[in-house]
Amino acid sequence: MSQEDRQRWNSKYQQSSAQRGPSGFLRSLEDRLPRTGRALDLAGGPGHDACWLAQRGLDVTLVDISDVALAQAEMHARDAGVSLTCLRLDLEADALPPGPFDLVVCLNYLWRPLFAAVPRLLAPGGLFVFAQPTRSNLQRHPHPSARFLLEEGELPGLLQGLQSLSFTEGWTDAGRHEARVLAQKLQQAP
Repeated sequence: MSQEDRQRWNSKYQQSSAQRGPSGFLRSLEDRLPRTGRALDLAGGPGHDACWLAQRGLDVTLVDISDVALAQAEMHARDAGVSLTCLRLDLEADALPPGPFDLVVCLNYLWRPLFAAVPRLLAPGGLFVFAQPTRSNLQRHPHPSARFLLEEGELPGLLQGLQSLSFTEGWTDAGRHEARVLAQKLQQAP
């Protein structure tokens, strides 16, 4: 991404005043997600998911390219009475925070080379939560554009060094056609 991308995302977050809660998909995994340890929220925007994870007891690092989103995340964390580590990073150019993490979350952001980095970020047994619209989403929505959409059936093949615990692809209650996965880094042999 470039400075132009950062400015575009800053503008988007400045214009968005809608308060929302954590992702419905993330909440649906509540019983399967850890309540202690470290979590990394990639392209976490204004921090709704990160704050929810921190309220559950996790030490959360949120990364995003947008200064505006990170300021909003810090405000949401203060309002929720939790602390977040917020880092401005370009996920396509900058080094990722050092792991290991017990949970890595990436919702509504697609950069395929990131999948190769996820196993290195996770602790053995760590979980990866990912959701992204597929090309079928264009049947109802003009955005995101095809450049940022998964092909149907593509997501399982992108997982490297991870075991899929659950995978779904289809229309969600929110009216988006998404591929969603919960995957786990295999435990290392003793």
